[in-house]
Amino acid sequence: MATSVAKEEQPSLNGIISEPQTQKLTDLPTELLEHILCFPVLKHVDICNVSCCCKRLHDVCHGRGKVWEHQYKLRWPRLQRFYRHNESCDWLREYKTRHRVGIQIQRTVESISKRFFTEVPCVGQVLGDSFAEIESLGMPEHFCEDELLFILNSDKRKSLTLKYYAKKILYFLRQQNILRSLKSFLEQPAEQQSALEGAVLVDQYCNPLADVTLDGISVQIDEIAEKVKKMLRIKNPSHSSLRGANDDCVIEDYELQRQVLGALNSVLYEQLQYKGNECDYYNPLNSYIHQVLLRRTGIPISLSVLYMTLARKLGIQLEPVNFPNHFLLRWCQKPTGSEDIYDFVYVDAFGKGKQLKAKECEYLIGHQVTADYYSSISTTEVLLRMVGNLLNIGKRGEGNEKSYQLLRDSLDLYLTINPDNVQYLLLQARLYFHLGIWPEKVLDILQHIQALDPSQHGAVGYLVQHTLEHIQHKKHPVTPEVKRRSAPEHLEVQYSVGLIMKHKRSGYNCVIYGWDPKCTMSQEWITTMRVHQLSNGANQPFYNVLVQDGTCRYAAQENLEPHSAPMEIGHPEVGRYFSEFTETHYVANEELQTRYPEDLRETLGTVRELYDRTTGGQDEAPAADQNNHRATSM
Repeated sequence: MATSVAKEEQPSLNGIISEPQTQKLTDLPTELLEHILCFPVLKHVDICNVSCCCKRLHDVCHGRGKVWEHQYKLRWPRLQRFYRHNESCDWLREYKTRHRVGIQIQRTVESISKRFFTEVPCVGQVLGDSFAEIESLGMPEHFCEDELLFILNSDKRKSLTLKYYAKKILYFLRQQNILRSLKSFLEQPAEQQSALEGAVLVDQYCNPLADVTLDGISVQIDEIAEKVKKMLRIKNPSHSSLRGANDDCVIEDYELQRQVLGALNSVLYEQLQYKGNECDYYNPLNSYIHQVLLRRTGIPISLSVLYMTLARKLGIQLEPVNFPNHFLLRWCQKPTGSEDIYDFVYVDAFGKGKQLKAKECEYLIGHQVTADYYSSISTTEVLLRMVGNLLNIGKRGEGNEKSYQLLRDSLDLYLTINPDNVQYLLLQARLYFHLGIWPEKVLDILQHIQALDPSQHGAVGYLVQHTLEHIQHKKHPVTPEVKRRSAPEHLEVQYSVGLIMKHKRSGYNCVIYGWDPKCTMSQEWITTMRVHQLSNGANQPFYNVLVQDGTCRYAAQENLEPHSAPMEIGHPEVGRYFSEFTETHYVANEELQTRYPEDLRETLGTVRELYDRTTGGQDEAPAADQNNHRATSM
């Protein structure tokens, strides 16, 4: 009976309990699907494939949704600052655009080495044509810059040639943007121009790869101003500058002004130890405001800009004075509007804020000057003085890459501020002509000079003639010499391109980027460098080497030996010649290998031999001088 009951109840149980149904991925809520599709392991290709599966997943992966926003920001995190929080944007379109820009930039940079490669470094090379190519892409500029930064931040020891040219293009791109900002700044009414902003623009143009911003500089100056206020609170808690709501607050009372300047001097020169750089006066770093704040030293004009900015934040209007050889500030002691030089106290920011009377200023320079030199000047004139200092430093330079770059940068700045200065236009034309760069621009400069000052026709005519010859020469480039080690005349060449060497006499470390079977320098150079004192004289192989100190030299074979502990050579031109550093040697890039097709095998053989010598062959091996004008000792 019990059995029959059980049999009768079983059908009813089967009717109640059914097989569980399998839930499909597409049945999940949209928010959960988005969360799943935003997992970091999924790349853009995966999202494209998922969106093609069905309409449901295609809708979840729509261009304005979270999935493509996540993909975009995950791949290019530096670009997030260009978008507002929760901004509605077609992220798929942005992704495609940025991806296309990356491909175009990579192609452009890769092609440059073939077009610009020269065995002897071209000092101050300009990549204007390549910049024009990037401009012609019509793509957002911040995308171009982001791709260049991506190249620069890739594996440190690889893609050296790609990084070398990416850095040059980024340098050029940023400079063009800064010049546009400077032109906009100069178009502002004089009373709205800030000497600090102008100084930052000069700094940015000369250091376009550095992280220098007006906001960043202002924050540092605000911190100094707060320290001054803190000191004022101790000395005079009721001081009016402590009640000022903004930088426009001006203190009228001269005694209160005196207290502010006293506190400023105490904080700046005693507490923070700022000082004039008397020991290294002509170092260009003294003119860059971010370096002044970092190193706490500078020259009269850079320290004056800092001092004047701080004083203004604290309620005191100081005026810049273009005093010869020693920039000053002046502090009016009488009602506003006076131009009597004896109504002012002159502040020497270079001399720890010392306050001078009119005639005492002459002791700073050792001779008398007329009253005109005590007048205040505009912000534009401050910038011209600042850039003029950099220009003079560039002209004093040693004819190397850095001094030419500084000269070019300061000329660009000066002529942006004062575009009709014939003296500096002519200097710019001569500089470009000397460096063999931008011949078409040289002709434009010369035409402008002729229009401004016809009396310069002699110098202009000479440069026009030789520039036209240079343009013709560029149309018929000389095929570079290919040097094979197996050639009979090259049998005495012991070392090869890419080897890291040590100079036996001078002790410097270097890498070989070229060689000659015999010294090819002029007889004058050979005599000056005393090559005849070498045991093999000029009748031995000489090597072009990049030296750790940033110079390029021409070294005799007998003075070189392979380095026992190879290291990276920190020379700015390494990427021009080499694509990779492999712990033991540098790998020549495609262009250099074309010039020296048999050197790579020789380099590998030398490295293996050195390794065997140092290890006893037990272990497996791991994967005469010249500067840019070839004018230093052998």
